[in-house]
Amino acid sequence: MAIFSPTQAHQVFLNYRGEQLRYSFVSHLVDAFERNEINFFVDKYEQRGKDLKNLFLRIQESRIALAIFSTRYTESSWCMDELVKMKKLADKRNLQIIPIFYKVKAEEVRKQTGEFGDNFWTLAKVSSGDQIKKWNEALECISDKMGLSLGDQSSEADFVKDVVTAVQSVVAATGLDEEEKHFGKKKRKDCKFELPGFKRSRTKKL
Repeated sequence: MAIFSPTQAHQVFLNYRGEQLRYSFVSHLVDAFERNEINFFVDKYEQRGKDLKNLFLRIQESRIALAIFSTRYTESSWCMDELVKMKKLADKRNLQIIPIFYKVKAEEVRKQTGEFGDNFWTLAKVSSGDQIKKWNEALECISDKMGLSLGDQSSEADFVKDVVTAVQSVVAATGLDEEEKHFGKKKRKDCKFELPGFKRSRTKKL
């Protein structure tokens, strides 16, 4: 049985559009994480009535974050603000982010085009210029990281297995990073840092 303590090492934070994925893809992913004893956090475990600052704390407590991009992701300013927080932590080497492209292309996320882009620019109309700039930078940066993509004709069950395998690999690599840090080796801080055994999202096909 998985433990949902925010203080346990290698906690995975799930960033996703709840109205679209909570009872479909994310529910299957949560079940797979539980079966594989992967510690994780999704917002349904958060107490009702708490604000975004509390979710920021959960992100900061995590080792890994999944940015699950879907067509309706950019309907939510909360998703976008979480993404900005994730990017800041990743830039400081305090968080590993795996982008998950759920029936949306990495290029559409990076350039805000297609249905994903339409929703982004609809949200942008009621947002400040500073917000839009930060959101755009986070989308561009994180969509350029190594990730996994699910197409319309792909098996979702197999895809969930791929995500679990990716998380397990990042957990192992994170352990190596911690060991290097302990021995004082210099670590890179650029946004496009890649872990061994993964390809960037633009070349990963399932």
